Formats: sequence, C-alpha cells, structure tokens
Amino acid sequence: MVVWRGLIACGFMSFLTIGCGDLAISSAENTKQFVQERNVNQLLTEVQDSQKAEDLLNQGNSFLDTNRYKEALTFYNQAIAIKTDSEETWVNRGNALIALHRYQEAVESYDKAIALRPNKDEAWYNRGNALTALRRYEEAVTAYNEAIAIHADKSEAWINRGIALTKLQRYKEALASYNQAITIQPNSHQAYYNKACNYALQDNVELALENLEKAIQLVPEKYQNLAKTDADFDKVRNEKRFQELIQ
Repeated sequence: MVVWRGLIACGFMSFLTIGCGDLAISSAENTKQFVQERNVNQLLTEVQDSQKAEDLLNQGNSFLDTNRYKEALTFYNQAIAIKTDSEETWVNRGNALIALHRYQEAVESYDKAIALRPNKDEAWYNRGNALTALRRYEEAVTAYNEAIAIHADKSEAWINRGIALTKLQRYKEALASYNQAITIQPNSHQAYYNKACNYALQDNVELALENLEKAIQLVPEKYQNLAKTDADFDKVRNEKRFQELIQ
C-alpha cells in the first residue's frame, strides 16, 4: 500500500508537472492577450475621453467668446472632470471666473494651469489680473513679472504691472513699466492714460496733462469720459487745461 501510494503519488506528480507546465503556458498566453486587449481598450477610452474633453473645451470657448460666462464655466468644469491635465481649460476657466468677479477661484484655476505648465505666460498674466482685482498688488506684480519673463513683448503685462505698482505707490517703477509698454507699442493709449494718472497722483500737473492729452488724441471719447470721474485726477481737476481736455 505504501508502494502504490508512492507510485500513484509519483504518477500524479508527474501528471501535474506536465499539466501545470501546459497550464502555465496557456495562462501566460491568455494573460498576455488579456493585457493587450485591456491596453487597447484603455487606449480607446483615453482617446474618446480626450476628444470629449476637447469638445467640451471648444463649447466653453464659444460661450466665453460670446460673453456667456456661466455657460462657459459649466462646460470647462465638465471638461476638467474628464481630463484634469489641460492647462488651456484651466486658463479659460479662470478667465470665465474673472468675468463673473469670482477672483479667488480664478487665481486657483490659474494655479492649476501653472502647475501643469509653469511657462504658460497667459496663466501668469491673468493670475496677475485676478490678484489686482483682489487688491493683492504685491502678488500681482510678482505674477506679471513671471509673465514678462516668459513673454517680454506683452505690452498688456507691462501696463497692468504699472497699475499694480502705482497702487503700491511705487511710482517710478510704474512709470518705467508704462514706458516699456510704449516702447513695444508706441500708440498704447492705455499706457499714456495710466502714466497721466501716475503723474496726477504725484501732483505733477504738467506731465499728467501731457500724457492725458496723448491718450485723448488716440482715443478721444473714451479717455475724456474716464478722466471726468477718475479719482486719480482729483489733484489736477481744477486746472483749466484739464477742463479743456475733457470737454
């Protein structure tokens, strides 16, 4: 009985050895096929998701372009729920939030874009705009500096940097920023107007009026109307030439 058991055991083990070898080969092939199929399916799903997220982004952009900011935000949120690594979606979502005056959320959206792509100058620039709206001027200047370091010819960044610096009463630096914008874009009426504000705040009547006149020459009605109510001109408001310019 012991011998038979041994023979049976040997025979059984021999069978299992061969059988297990066969099973191992079959299992490896099946596993390989399963993995391949899963990889293909996963790839197809990723492609489909990517396309769907792209479609949602484009729909959001269409709403953003037509000033329908709430609808745009809805589509951006849906796109992000599918694909979280699109810096363009995060930037445009931030733009919609700025338009809705939801500035802190906008900053957070731009931060997501920057985390994905640190050299995204639009994200830094718009982050600066959101921070300016929140009156966090020091942080805004830092954001504009980052945008300018990436894209030095962006005149809007130089202008808005100047505005933040003016709010910080760093007038000389602000003027340098406006002048750089004018160097890039000589007919920058925004830069001339903000230079006028800067000089007016410093009670420099002559240079305030000189730059205001340049802005008005470039875009008459806009800056005549703005200057009428802009508190930055309070120190020069009673000047005869100022009154003549805004008429």
